[in-house]
Amino acid sequence: MSIDELSFDGRGLVPCVVQQHDTGEVLMVAWMNAESLRLTLETGTTWFWSRSRQELWNKGATSGNMQRLVSIAADCDGDTLLARVDSPGPACHTGSRSCFFNTVEA
Repeated sequence: MSIDELSFDGRGLVPCVVQQHDTGEVLMVAWMNAESLRLTLETGTTWFWSRSRQELWNKGATSGNMQRLVSIAADCDGDTLLARVDSPGPACHTGSRSCFFNTVEA
């Protein structure tokens, strides 16, 4: 599937689930636009679109915990991406390995 075939939303974005390639651990979910996806494919590191800052960001560029892209796939509808990465350190801005550490209870 090409970038042009993806189903970006009305803001030009598509969600991207980021998973550690060798363990299957889900690390984070972020948003990509066509440009961040192209940069990810070109550089081999993950790039996302920050909805709050309205700018591109290269995951780990500040912290040093760069995510090396192993593969990226689109779901059957082309409206969600799965990036399999090698993430050497914390993926969450809180310093946690994964962003998914809050248990939801009734």
